[in-house]
Amino acid sequence: MKKSEGFYLLQNELKPYFKALIQASEAILETEVSKYPILVVYQQESIELGVPVINKKDVKGKWSVNASTLEEFAMKQVIQTDKIEDFQGIYKDPNHHLCLFVLSELGAQFIFMDRTKIE
Repeated sequence: MKKSEGFYLLQNELKPYFKALIQASEAILETEVSKYPILVVYQQESIELGVPVINKKDVKGKWSVNASTLEEFAMKQVIQTDKIEDFQGIYKDPNHHLCLFVLSELGAQFIFMDRTKIE
């Protein structure tokens, strides 16, 4: 499977989640918890990163989602301290994009989804 095919497959699988993903990201921004919300999307039973937003057991899907932040990723050393500025440089405007940290059989990767194409 090509990377772009995987992206579109993921986008389709997450479509029912988009409203909740956007609300979680906006809540982090509005409460000024962080300027860098990160939504952790995973299929494992649980992970120790972020606050649960969606449990796959409660929805018709195979993904669970936790809401997190750049600060938590740095504190837990998911992003190394010396890489924070690099990450901030590639981070896209959260009012226009969702930052997803996707954990799957393909590994872990950051994906930025354009909100205007999913709302």
